[in-house]
Amino acid sequence: MSTPPQYWSLDAATLLAALEARTTGLGATEAAQRLRIAGPNRVDAGHHGPWAAALGSQARNPLLWLLLVAAAISVGVGEVTDAIVVAAILVFGTAISLLQDVRAGHALERLRARTAMRSTVLRDGAPLEVAATAVVTGDVLVLAAGSLIPADAVVLETRELIVGESLLTGEPFPVDKHAGPVAADTPLAGRTNVVHMGTSVRSGSGHALVVATGGATAFGQVAKQLAHRSPATDFELGLRHFGYLLLRAMLALVFVVFAASAIRGHAPIEALLFALALAVGLAPEMLPAVLATMLSGGARRMAKRGVLVRRLEAIENLGNMDVLCTDKTGTLTEGEVRLASSTDAAGVPAPEVLRLARDNAALQAGIVNPIDRAIVAAAVDQAAPLPRKLDEIPFDFTRKRLSVLMDRGGASPLLVTKGAFESVLAVCTAVREHAGVVPLDDAALAAIRARAGAWSREGMRVIAVASRAWPDTTVARGAEAELVFEGFLCFRDPPKAGAAEAIDGLRALGVRVKIVSGDHREVVRHVGARLGFVRDEVVTGAELAQLVDTALWHVVERADMFAEVDPMDKERILVALSHGGHVVGFMGDGINDAPALHAADVGISVEGAVDVAREAADFVLLQRGLDSVREGVLEGRKTFANTMKYVLTTESANLGNMLSMAAAALFLPFLPLLAHQVLLNNFLSDIPSTTLSTDRVDDEMLQQPRGWDLGFIRRFMIVFGLLSAAFDGLTFVLLTMWFRVSPAAFHTAWFVESLLTELLVLLVLRTQRRCWSSRPHAALWGSTLVVAVAAFAIPMSPAGSLLGFVPLPTVQWLALAAIALGYAITIEAVKRPLQRWIARPRPPRRGRFSAPAPMHEPRRRAHARR
Repeated sequence: MSTPPQYWSLDAATLLAALEARTTGLGATEAAQRLRIAGPNRVDAGHHGPWAAALGSQARNPLLWLLLVAAAISVGVGEVTDAIVVAAILVFGTAISLLQDVRAGHALERLRARTAMRSTVLRDGAPLEVAATAVVTGDVLVLAAGSLIPADAVVLETRELIVGESLLTGEPFPVDKHAGPVAADTPLAGRTNVVHMGTSVRSGSGHALVVATGGATAFGQVAKQLAHRSPATDFELGLRHFGYLLLRAMLALVFVVFAASAIRGHAPIEALLFALALAVGLAPEMLPAVLATMLSGGARRMAKRGVLVRRLEAIENLGNMDVLCTDKTGTLTEGEVRLASSTDAAGVPAPEVLRLARDNAALQAGIVNPIDRAIVAAAVDQAAPLPRKLDEIPFDFTRKRLSVLMDRGGASPLLVTKGAFESVLAVCTAVREHAGVVPLDDAALAAIRARAGAWSREGMRVIAVASRAWPDTTVARGAEAELVFEGFLCFRDPPKAGAAEAIDGLRALGVRVKIVSGDHREVVRHVGARLGFVRDEVVTGAELAQLVDTALWHVVERADMFAEVDPMDKERILVALSHGGHVVGFMGDGINDAPALHAADVGISVEGAVDVAREAADFVLLQRGLDSVREGVLEGRKTFANTMKYVLTTESANLGNMLSMAAAALFLPFLPLLAHQVLLNNFLSDIPSTTLSTDRVDDEMLQQPRGWDLGFIRRFMIVFGLLSAAFDGLTFVLLTMWFRVSPAAFHTAWFVESLLTELLVLLVLRTQRRCWSSRPHAALWGSTLVVAVAAFAIPMSPAGSLLGFVPLPTVQWLALAAIALGYAITIEAVKRPLQRWIARPRPPRRGRFSAPAPMHEPRRRAHARR
């Protein structure tokens, strides 16, 4: 059994026979057997298990190759000790990074499994929900609005099926799908009888026969040629440009040090190894491991708070978010929509209007939304049985209405339409009154609109019901015309208890909340007032459509409430906010939210969301509400703050040590440290940094969004690096002019002093408070103490002589400890005024990456969008 070539040109019967399938679907045993043979329905291009991904990441690390080059040179010139030390550091450093990467990969896979996509298929003639990876060739997919299509399939039957295919074809407009073969030479975009993996159902319903899964799909073929890579987050862009900054510094350092050593007459190979070691010493080689630990740890802590992370890199964007756009239903309101009244056009209670709405809601084949559930629940006492359904015009976000054709026992079928008030009213030409059906004149229109407006101002959502007799048993969109207005349905969905407090909590964190809703302007205004929105301005989708982009940028900055918007309006709002320099989050769960979730820097959905929304999101909430978002924001800020601790403390200390060693090489007849001693120093000083993911973060560091600022990082590195180099210079003078030590003793003393100062600067600069008032985590304390003890123990151990170290007299040990302590006291005394000076706003430099805001202050600059 195999899929025939050009399957889109075959009729259904031929295709079913070729695939040994049936319109009623496969049997459970049959499907399981096919799954064993074909394997999971998954596109593997660009997807690897945690071990393979971690090994690939390590292989792409340029520092690893730099160390390999250094080891090879050492072996080539007979420096066996250097080669052994470099190899040992290489093995241990890579092993630590590898284990951290694997742990992070396993954590992410477990989280993704909790939000894995599921699909509905026919098995043994009945609909069954299965994991999307379990779909096999020959399965019959049951398609409905909001579904992500899990495989390539040929349409067997449809009801107004409309599919968005921009992922594959690039065309922004959705496509009508229908059964029936097309010509064999029809290109992919023109195959109206085929639905493809990765595309989504916008509206309608249908059944489709799976013809290809996994890598055999059209999406899989594209993925094999170009493995998918999500756009870089703001944090990733900052990290990338930070890497470019270090690369320039490393290249300059290698050239200067090598030239200086050559001038002093040092052996060229020895000078080259020393220069390479200094370059490696400047680089934060443990940063990938530290980041992996921080992000996976953050994801685990967020999962405990009900926030599942689908993309680790987005965690720090969540922390940097300063605007959150959200729908109101279920997030800001209770989400339990209740029918408040069903009335005729005159506002008089009318059970018949409820009955028509119940028949429409119960018989429609699309997504069962809260409105439909509320209608059916309110009509539970209706004695009349459901009529027989004949046909349907599914809901879409252009028409904003849904129609069902039904046989209610009359002379002809009845078409019942319900939907957004104005959208239904627009296709009505008559109104039902007590005396019968009369034309819908201007006076009647004004009275109907006045009643709807009054209810909307009370915070009720108003939808309209209309009907008409229809002469046929099938129906198309053109039938929604010349309808009779039957009446109103009014629904209440009060603000959620605690929603106002949650909004205030986000505002206190510097996150501005904006309501973006498809509801009527007055409903949104009423809810906003109840939730404490001070400005009562509400901008509608119609008003947005009149604005050019430059005007829109100003409007979205000013307004906090948007109503009557469609999916494209939501996307425009987010793009405009991003253009204004904001890191923008969007929270949604419907089909209409997918474009906005893709456009947002931070996409947030909920566990019960439609497939297309959940798959587009970076985070999935197990419980709908802003409290979970607030917890996620705090966790993202903690992760970012601890990342910046590593970058700032490690790089300033590294730069100071590298500058001082480069300067010392100009004045000493020998190298201040041997290459393997530089690498060992750097390796040991990085060990405590790997525990920063668990470190405590001061409350003041969590109060505002923060971001990358390379100017701040560069100035911080230089200022504190020069301070570190000054104390290294004091050590240099003490050792050469006071103690007049031998080269081996100089190496030992310099090694211990530089290692101690790096450890101390981490403890002092990890907080803006006085270091004794902000306690580090026990893991950081413990690892720092262990490395400090090792700094003194290594020179006095048997391994010390192999590394070129010698024991020092007690007085020299005490002198080194005094210098390190003096360094820590000085840094503690000057860190606040220096950081304030470093943080002063400066005019931006053209051509330089500037992220939103430094670690120390709220974000002020425009950022690069995801």
